[in-house]
Amino acid sequence: MHVSTTVWMITIAVLAVALVVDLFIIGRRPHVPSLKEAGIAIMVFVGLGVIFGLIVWMLWGPVYSGQYYTGWLIEYSLSVDNLFIFVVIMAKLSVPRDLQQFALMVGIMLALVFRGIFIGLGAAFISAFSWAFLVFGGFLIYTAIKLYLDYRRSDEEEFTENAVLRWVRATFPATAEYHGTAMTVRLDGRRLVTPMLIVVVALGSTDLLFALDSIPAIFGVTQEPYLVFTANVFALMGLRQLYFMIGGLLDRLVYLSVGLAVILGFIGIKMILEFLRPFGFTWWLGPEGEMPIWVSLVVIVVVLAVTTVASLWASRRSDSAEER
Repeated sequence: MHVSTTVWMITIAVLAVALVVDLFIIGRRPHVPSLKEAGIAIMVFVGLGVIFGLIVWMLWGPVYSGQYYTGWLIEYSLSVDNLFIFVVIMAKLSVPRDLQQFALMVGIMLALVFRGIFIGLGAAFISAFSWAFLVFGGFLIYTAIKLYLDYRRSDEEEFTENAVLRWVRATFPATAEYHGTAMTVRLDGRRLVTPMLIVVVALGSTDLLFALDSIPAIFGVTQEPYLVFTANVFALMGLRQLYFMIGGLLDRLVYLSVGLAVILGFIGIKMILEFLRPFGFTWWLGPEGEMPIWVSLVVIVVVLAVTTVASLWASRRSDSAEER
């Protein structure tokens, strides 16, 4: 797949405009988006993601389009799972609901920066070392097992402050109350940080850890940096509105972690098999010498569909049992 510098520049410019509109125009004032506002924004951003996949189809063919759609679904699913911990962070740090949109906006910007860095590093790693697939595959299988074990140990998400957040708390004196969206204020001649800075650090450091999972996962589907980058950006678009729209429904997706564990495990095994291919381990490949991308796409769609249906069914049964 050849992507010229001009196409890269045009793509980045268009995506930057879309993000500026979303983050700085639509989200210019702290408020709680209505269901209508959130729903329209999500439909627009999902529609843009679908249209971009069709453009990839027209310019580079169905194989690369399939890789983009598969990667987009993976990243979107992981982003939805990330909303669980965002809800916990907001609750634990007592973020006023009208300020949560600003915190999410900054968190998404940090996520874009971190993912951009990891995409560049991941592409260079895969290009330089033949055993990169073995490392990424093993890490994804480890993550899948950890996700499943975490699900078995507890039904509730927990947030443990990481080293970065503990250092910020210990180093910088902070006010007890929020001061709007300000991250620092001057009181009695002293410059103090506000709880908003603590929230931003918590979201940013959490996004950094999430990037360690999501970037290897999409490289298991495609090694094209252009597709990896665009799939990540489109997956993050509308995430802020999705937080407010389905915040109350996240608790009902009880099996989402299990579904993501299956998906990450599948991709991890696929990457390890890819590493073994030069050694004659090719029984799993199709007649063209590689696994068709539609196989990965079907596996991901089926797992997500089954996970969603099973989660909603289990939640409904639980609600019925509580009513009785």
